[in-house]
Amino acid sequence: MADTVAEPAQAPAAVRHAEEVMGTVFSFDVRGGEPAAVRAALAEAVAGLHGADALFSTYREDSEVSRLARGELDASACAPEVAEVLELAAEAERVSEGWFSTRYQGVLDPTGIVKGWAAERAARLLAAVAGVRGVSVNGGGDVQLLGTPEARRAWRVGVADPLRPGGLAAVISAAGTEELAVATSGTAERGAHIVDPRTGRSAVTDLVAVTVVAPSLTWADCWATAAFAMGARAGLAWLESLPGAEALLITAGDEVRCTGGLAARLG
Repeated sequence: MADTVAEPAQAPAAVRHAEEVMGTVFSFDVRGGEPAAVRAALAEAVAGLHGADALFSTYREDSEVSRLARGELDASACAPEVAEVLELAAEAERVSEGWFSTRYQGVLDPTGIVKGWAAERAARLLAAVAGVRGVSVNGGGDVQLLGTPEARRAWRVGVADPLRPGGLAAVISAAGTEELAVATSGTAERGAHIVDPRTGRSAVTDLVAVTVVAPSLTWADCWATAAFAMGARAGLAWLESLPGAEALLITAGDEVRCTGGLAARLG
């Protein structure tokens, strides 16, 4: 009698898409699920990103956030998403002791939290589709990962080296976890755009980049921004105190500093 040879497990179907929104590109990679159902959810997720942009863009005079900042609209009259984001931002400000802020030069500006929140929300919507086993949503370099792309294979994210264009500072692996986010704040891509809440001006810091690894992109994005404004020494100490967060900090002098548990995520 011939032995039965098991067929190799078939890789789950992949649905991919890229969408320009919020001044950047959001890339989607969804593994598993019935393709038609995944594409329907993807259309909903993309619509949600454009809807968030319409609500929160400070470049649109008619956005609810712009009208709220000008005093033309009361918070109670805004869409529920506005209240949700402002509540999350208030929590980020509390946890960071004011180093994360939703105000820029005295004007309401929650955009520092919106991109991460919107990308995470889109990823979770897609992960809820029956049969989906893995989701990656990359919003301008900040990534929310859920599940796995294939059996016995984890999602991996390359962290760009801010001092060596085209090079990688690290590779982060999601092995052993169902939820992982990677967010970077720094000056390499957009110049000095991170504000010191104490002065209202661009943060003067010895850092060129902070990458935070955590389960939620909403928080990883906020923590990276806050730690960058703090500077290397204070930022690293604060990040070490946050449960579930690990980080990689790179100084202008090309010094690399990491939280104690980051090594377990490299790969």
